[in-house]
Amino acid sequence: MFTLFAVAAGTNVPTPLLLVYQEQLDLSPEVLTALFGCYAAGLVPALFLAGPLSDRLGRRRVAIPGVVLAGLASLAFAAAGGSLALLFGARFLQGVVSGVVFSVASAWVAELSVASGEGAGGRRAAVAMTAGFSLGPLTSGLLGQFAPAPTVLPYLLHTVLVGVGLALALRLPETVVLSPGGRRPTGSPAVPLLPPGSALLAATVLAPVAVCVYAFPSSVISAVPLLGELPAGGVAVTGVLAGVTLGAGTLVAGLQRRLGSWTAVTGAALGAAGFGAAAAFVATGAWPWLLAAAPLLGSGGGLCLAAGLTVTGRLAAPTRRGELTSVFLACAYLGFAVPFLMATVARSAPAWVPLQVAAVLTALLALRLVPVARRGRL
Repeated sequence: MFTLFAVAAGTNVPTPLLLVYQEQLDLSPEVLTALFGCYAAGLVPALFLAGPLSDRLGRRRVAIPGVVLAGLASLAFAAAGGSLALLFGARFLQGVVSGVVFSVASAWVAELSVASGEGAGGRRAAVAMTAGFSLGPLTSGLLGQFAPAPTVLPYLLHTVLVGVGLALALRLPETVVLSPGGRRPTGSPAVPLLPPGSALLAATVLAPVAVCVYAFPSSVISAVPLLGELPAGGVAVTGVLAGVTLGAGTLVAGLQRRLGSWTAVTGAALGAAGFGAAAAFVATGAWPWLLAAAPLLGSGGGLCLAAGLTVTGRLAAPTRRGELTSVFLACAYLGFAVPFLMATVARSAPAWVPLQVAAVLTALLALRLVPVARRGRL
């Protein structure tokens, strides 16, 4: 779990520093959101490759190199300086290695947690990732505002954290049963990715819930500071905002055991309320709305992640768990495109409009999930 936390922490280290890059390089909001979102361009194909590969070769062989590359990605950020091309390259590489580690390590945690009961692996992976997502930007935001070398020191500290995570990961056992040749035994009948009759559930329920996982927090962390007016000390404020948003996701992930099949419904409802509060902040500039939006959207994303990973683990056959986890996370990371879409729409409409539209769409999703939850399929 600590290794998953360490890699997750690095994914949002650049988030509050976007304002530093904006000032140093005179970047437009569209370029900033593209820099934030190109992470997904590297992550999505890596997800589709890493998960199935770990089903064949084992979790350790795929995850360990990914952890090493996560540290190298942070070093690339530290060396990028004022080069926009290098920043895009480092962010893309960060997406690639995160795609590898998140898909494989989530499946690895689920398999290591089998003895703890259904849902334990999903909760643990969700807590580890959301904790990393929250503490990474909180730390980098404070360092970026008050410490020297704001675009170097946060990445160096993260590299050290990844080193500790790597040392711990090397001690974990392999959970995939491999043949003497080092691959999963072949010759067994092909196993479908999804159980019969569950394709509609995956397309209309699991996939939209997955998109919400990162659309919720990335909107308040990336889009809202660009669409609204933040006070002086915006780098620190953005870091604290990210920490509060994603920290809320960490705190509520454990509630999945109590909420049961209503976890995703609750997450979507919180997300709808959060988007509404964010729209009110952008429209009025009143800080109480932002203070409400951050934990609401963060909590909604955390619950959607815990629910989605649990349903994924329930649906997946053991020989294809890594692959199905990859598909779920690939859908989740499509949510990183939402802030870019919001910034684009805001160029031709009032800045609060895309946030309000997101609130309405998310509320409709929550209503769609209610009958599914009543049948106990979430």
